[in-house]
Amino acid sequence: MFEMIPFAHRVSFADPFRAFDDMQRSFFSDQPTLGFRTDVIDTGEAYKLVSELPGFKKEDINIDIENDVLTISVERKQDEEDKQLNYIKRERVYGSFSRSFDVSGVEVNDIKASYADGILTLIMPKKAELKPVSRKLAIE
Repeated sequence: MFEMIPFAHRVSFADPFRAFDDMQRSFFSDQPTLGFRTDVIDTGEAYKLVSELPGFKKEDINIDIENDVLTISVERKQDEEDKQLNYIKRERVYGSFSRSFDVSGVEVNDIKASYADGILTLIMPKKAELKPVSRKLAIE
């Protein structure tokens, strides 16, 4: 019943955390998103991972695999010239960002990576499914 009341400033009894979410959205609405967005697509034989990394050079991107965890990390450094400018508003973010993904079902030695127009694409072939081997034993 309370969900039908058309006032945005009320606290919902159905979702007690909505007020905190709304406060965070309004407080941080002018802040740029930290990190980077990534889509993972199942193509049947492989997973296709697509990450938006606009403004980065290929040399700024590191891809590491350790213990079935693939980590993509990028770093954008601020130029000395930029530090001396008198900014009115600054939305571009500098620093290090990383994302990690479980690749336990992937043939890690066959992963292919490409980077063009601010988009990092990884093609990660799936591991072949192990089919149980059955055999008939002869009784002696």
